Amino acid sequence: MIQYLENYQINKQKWDACVAKSFNGIIYAYSWYLGIVSPDWKGLVEDDYISVMPLCSRKKIGISYLFQPFFTQQHGVFSTARLTEDKTNEFLSSIPTIFKLIEINLNTFNKTSDTSFTIEKKSNIELDLIESYENIAKNYSQNHQRNIKKARQNGLVISYQVNIQDVISVFKDNRGKNLETFKKKDYETLTKLIEHCTNCGIGHTVGVFNSDKTLCAGAFFIESNNKVIFIFSSTNKEAKEKSAMFLLLDSFIKENSQKNITLDFEGSNDENLARFYKGFGSKECVYLQLRRNRLPFLINWLKK
Repeated sequence: MIQYLENYQINKQKWDACVAKSFNGIIYAYSWYLGIVSPDWKGLVEDDYISVMPLCSRKKIGISYLFQPFFTQQHGVFSTARLTEDKTNEFLSSIPTIFKLIEINLNTFNKTSDTSFTIEKKSNIELDLIESYENIAKNYSQNHQRNIKKARQNGLVISYQVNIQDVISVFKDNRGKNLETFKKKDYETLTKLIEHCTNCGIGHTVGVFNSDKTLCAGAFFIESNNKVIFIFSSTNKEAKEKSAMFLLLDSFIKENSQKNITLDFEGSNDENLARFYKGFGSKECVYLQLRRNRLPFLINWLKK
């Protein structure tokens, strides 16, 4: 039996144990992670936490809706038992009707034939790191090999001793200026997430410095469930000109090669970014984005 539970009704210990034991468990689904990105999250729970599905909700003008928070690419159903398409459909049909608008992502192991949703395929890029660095690097594109060499010739240096606030500042001063959807509260959420992961020993900050020892690029990775997620990065103009991000990711791959983990680039549906990630010899995975709109006519009109 699948139950809908409010946040206060959820046994967080049992929830996290389910995610940890799930064959498709991922860090986005842990209770503490959900508590940071969506404090009032709710959930669907099968029996005694055999399977779970997080629901991140908000309310506007009295109407409740489900959304996919920043810094969480995939949610959906996580299970310690065999997970079929029928089971995913059962969970989706258990979402309460109080949620009039639903815009959520499933994970790569969730399939559905629920026709009540508009379904769109989304792309994610992953690279297995179990091989030696030499074997992984053989599959780099020629363009990537040239850019890594170029970065080294430009005197760029990698450091794993970086202040994450400096990395965030580079983002704010560059790409962040053009992102109207990225608000102050989102930077606060990101900072909380990074601080928690760093304190727990599962967060890794990497920086690229120029010959003047000035930070020009940085990234933050989170490790969990045999996966390292490339959760956040920043670059300035110099970093782009000198191929800093090519060097950063190559260094991280080298540092973590021959480990039973997968590097999750967390995207992308942008063709240029996908090409960049694929240039490291990585593979494309598909996850599903679901939408359902049952808003009243007038609210839909105002929304448009």
